[in-house]
Amino acid sequence: MTAPDFPLASIPAALDLAGIAVFALTGALLAAQLRQTFVTVAFFALVTGVGGGSVRDLLIGAPVFWIHDPWVAPVCLGTALLAWFTPTHWWEGELLDWADAAGLAAYSVIGTAKSLAFGVPMVPAVLMGIITGCVGGVIRDVLAGRPSILMRPELYVTAAALSATLAAAISSLDRHFAWSVAMAAGFTLRGAAIRKKLALPAYGSRQRHRGTD
Repeated sequence: MTAPDFPLASIPAALDLAGIAVFALTGALLAAQLRQTFVTVAFFALVTGVGGGSVRDLLIGAPVFWIHDPWVAPVCLGTALLAWFTPTHWWEGELLDWADAAGLAAYSVIGTAKSLAFGVPMVPAVLMGIITGCVGGVIRDVLAGRPSILMRPELYVTAAALSATLAAAISSLDRHFAWSVAMAAGFTLRGAAIRKKLALPAYGSRQRHRGTD
């Protein structure tokens, strides 16, 4: 498939790399907390940083983005070095959660917009946006042997879905306006989940409550 004139080229490269670095840092820090070697820390950083975008590009028939970018892999490896040489308690608290929330919203929109630009229909494009925002974290958690974000009730994938859906639904409007609205909505929902501990109800919860009435 011939690559279209991809409109996301208007996003500043530094902002794009910053989002990748945030995701990579979450992977590197998890490996560091598990007391792994630097090779494992670097691998976690790379997989988390580029995992979602790589799966998306393979599915929509696009060139895998980081293979052709001279900066993405070095940024991931540099992030691994940062995690390796700094105490893990520096990154405790909600700071990284908020940064991750921003990255999640942004990359869900980016994944959706890129998929639409490659001619993917709206609903699959939304799913590609969710994959872009979430799959790197899923791979990270599976490799670490802990329950992935898909298996936790917290509003994470839901926030990605909101950003992706809005990006597709209002894509006919000015793209910068549409992207901004979609990113803000997903970030707000994820932020509310961080602050208020919002979560989706688990299957069977209503039946259990009825049984205790």
